[in-house]
This record gives sequence, C-alpha cells and structure tokens, in this order.
Amino acid sequence: MPNTELAAFLGCEIDQGFVRVDDFQRTTVSGVFCAGEPTGIGGFELAVHEGQIAGLAAAGRTDEARRFFSAREKQKKFARALETAFSLRPELRGIVSPATLVCRCEDVSYSKLRSCANWRAAKLQTRCGMGPCQGRVCGPATQFLFNWNPDSVRPPIFPARVESMAAFAARPETAPTMVRGGH
Repeated sequence: MPNTELAAFLGCEIDQGFVRVDDFQRTTVSGVFCAGEPTGIGGFELAVHEGQIAGLAAAGRTDEARRFFSAREKQKKFARALETAFSLRPELRGIVSPATLVCRCEDVSYSKLRSCANWRAAKLQTRCGMGPCQGRVCGPATQFLFNWNPDSVRPPIFPARVESMAAFAARPETAPTMVRGGH
C-alpha cells in the first residue's frame, strides 16, 4: 500500500487510494508534486521517471520533463498489466474463515472484526491497525473484506522547536558525518 498520509495531510486529493497528479506530477495543491508509489503502484523504473518529470517541472523546465513522458507511459502500461494479473478477485471474500487473521500485528481474526461497524470501531474494539505496521497490511485487507476506509489521517510530520534542534546539533556525538572522496 502506498503511503499517502503526507499528501493527504497537505490537502492533496486522493483518488482510489492514490495521490491525484497531472502529466507533470503536480498534485491538486499548488506547488506540491508527487512521484512514485503514492501516485500508483508501478515499481522502481516508473517512480524514477515520475521523479525526473516532477523535479524538472518543479524547476520550471517542462519542455525537458516532456522527454520522459513516453518512458513513463511504457512503465505505466506494465503497471496496468500487473494490476490486471494480480488484483484481488471478489470471490476471495467468500473463502475467509472466522479464524483467518486479518491483523497479524495484533492477532485480530475475521470473526472479531465482523461485529465492528467501521475501521474506527475495529481499532477501538480490537486494536486492528494499531500494531507495528500501523494498518499498512490490515488496512487494505479490511478495505477489501468490509469496504472500510480510514476515518482520519494521522500527520506523518510533527513540529519541533528550533532550540531542540539546535541543542541536538550542538552535541558532537549526534552531528552528521561527512564522507568525501569515498573515504
């Protein structure tokens, strides 16, 4: 599952689980570009081409960015073929047993989730989605099985006081090291 939390936090439109972008990888929020898995599962090569387009477009070099459109489209075609071949079929919902683990992190079975009305209720009553993966595995499973969507987005970024960062940087043991010339 792609991580779209930062884009959602910034107010970018999410469409069918992915960040909506235009041909130049611009999101629906002015000045915000997005590339890679958040815009659609397609692998490394697609992400690289999208990143090149986004970087050039962000720098105002749209004519140069257009040179990567055909390479990106080739990779998108491959991604569509993968989606067709590996998407979950609806009949899979019918083979789930009550003992099937839906949330591996918190050991939550299908039978425990059946009585929950939505994702939030499942989290509150069973801790589904609250383990180490933070719903990255069970979130899509509950979306497939129950048609649930997360109620809200928890910000993936948090404010920090400048004095805290300055104190951290002042300690020699925490200062970043620079490696130059391969040494």
